[in-house]
Amino acid sequence: MPLAQELKPLEIDAYVDAVSLDAAVRALADGAGTPVAGGTDLWIQKDLGKRAYGRRLVNIRRVAALGGIAEEGGRIRIGALATMTEILESPLLLRAAPVLPATADRFASVQIRNAATVGGNIANASPAADMVLPLLCLDAEVELARWHENRIDRRRLPLAAFFAGPGKTRALPGELITAVSFDRPAAGSFGAFQKSGPRPALEIARVALCIAGRREGRRLTSVRIAAGAVAPTPIRCPRTEAEIEGVALDDAAIARALESLGREIAPIDDVRGSAWYRRHLAAAFLEEELGRVARS
Repeated sequence: MPLAQELKPLEIDAYVDAVSLDAAVRALADGAGTPVAGGTDLWIQKDLGKRAYGRRLVNIRRVAALGGIAEEGGRIRIGALATMTEILESPLLLRAAPVLPATADRFASVQIRNAATVGGNIANASPAADMVLPLLCLDAEVELARWHENRIDRRRLPLAAFFAGPGKTRALPGELITAVSFDRPAAGSFGAFQKSGPRPALEIARVALCIAGRREGRRLTSVRIAAGAVAPTPIRCPRTEAEIEGVALDDAAIARALESLGREIAPIDDVRGSAWYRRHLAAAFLEEELGRVARS
């Protein structure tokens, strides 16, 4: 069969190569546009029939205002176009929030990390989105922009409130993720990310878990725990956080935390693993990380 017959035509009638935020949000304003940057999830979902393009394909890759990783006034901002490789190699993040580079190091392959963006990972709204978990633990906010009443309308939304279900967010029609931001973690903060898949980095996680906070001997304060692939969206686990907040971590405290985690997550059976196995992995990841603190 000739190659031209094998390829599926794009269901679009216009292409916009935006070079400014103004141009990008104008092109998306009627809700009929599909933004694309790295496209590492978008193309696959289209081919699988899980997502349809809008009438207008809007390339945002050259919008400079959507890039960069910087700190201002004690707040760190990662532009939506920052790639996983940029996060992995960022000197600022390696110093201030090393859990983000550590997570990027477990994200897909080198080739995918060079193209995949943090904005795309968030917008995709996968229950197994790797980079979302440390951002949840950092109390991050997602920054959004749209064209409204002849101007750019901007807003922030806590990342924890952004996801509405698998593949669904609370972004308004025509709204574009411009960045994700968070307060610089306090001195003495730590974070750890764990993920399980058939291969260390190249697969979608069966289960992923991130824990962050401040370590004070065998105690953790400002505890944050987030889990992926165990609920319809990436989730924070506030009841489990409360179980270990400020508590000396001994065997009994860790056991209470594991019991609480089991009640907070709601995994399902699918082709990547059973609900039982996912519960087991999530508990094993948390037990391992809490055990490290207990032994410190």
